[in-house]
Amino acid sequence: MLKCLTAVFLMSPMAATAAEINMAEQFSEGGIALVVILLMSILLVAVSAERLVNFRTKTIFSDDLIARVKPLWLAGNFDKIHTLLELENNTLGRILNYLLCHRHQQVSVLALGASEIASLELRQHQQKAYALAIVATVAPIVGLLGTVIGMIEAFHVIAYSQGMGNPALLAGGISKALINTAAGLSVALPALAMHHFFKHRCVMYSLLLEQTINQSVNEWFASSNTDSFTNLKVVPHAN
Repeated sequence: MLKCLTAVFLMSPMAATAAEINMAEQFSEGGIALVVILLMSILLVAVSAERLVNFRTKTIFSDDLIARVKPLWLAGNFDKIHTLLELENNTLGRILNYLLCHRHQQVSVLALGASEIASLELRQHQQKAYALAIVATVAPIVGLLGTVIGMIEAFHVIAYSQGMGNPALLAGGISKALINTAAGLSVALPALAMHHFFKHRCVMYSLLLEQTINQSVNEWFASSNTDSFTNLKVVPHAN
């Protein structure tokens, strides 16, 4: 009994190594579908990294911008506000700059212009992440197609070789075919997760802009216009 356990223990690393080698061989023989899935995985990483860098809070919103602009606005120091906003490279700064340049318009007009600026920029940000939705949709289909093609090839080999007398030949072919499905799902799942992550972030920023602009401008224009600014609506494009 002890000899048997020792033999199993000694052979287990060799078995694991053999399994790893077979897995590598299966990936290498996966066919064109695995090449396509590999390219989509590169696209997934590239788009996710770009969005994580360029679609952050600082590109949409500045925490202390309203606090810096409000006293200048109430004091009527519009030149300083314009200089301050020119240095702000975010959506909120561009909205405030629009309100500053069109401050003599009706509040309803300002609301429409501000909502268009915010909605347009948020749609642009979300559109740049649309490739993630494509990867999440296409990758499992490509994997399934590779699996079907692999199964056809496996049964074709069985039909013209040893028949069902060698089940290992059939099992090996099916295993290589299923690699395509596994690879497709492995790429599709993180792509889908990242797509919904950025979509949620876009909605969160839109609500934040609505709340901040509505509250601030209702206060700033309260003395000069009786209209309400609460009709500002930021609607990001839904993918």
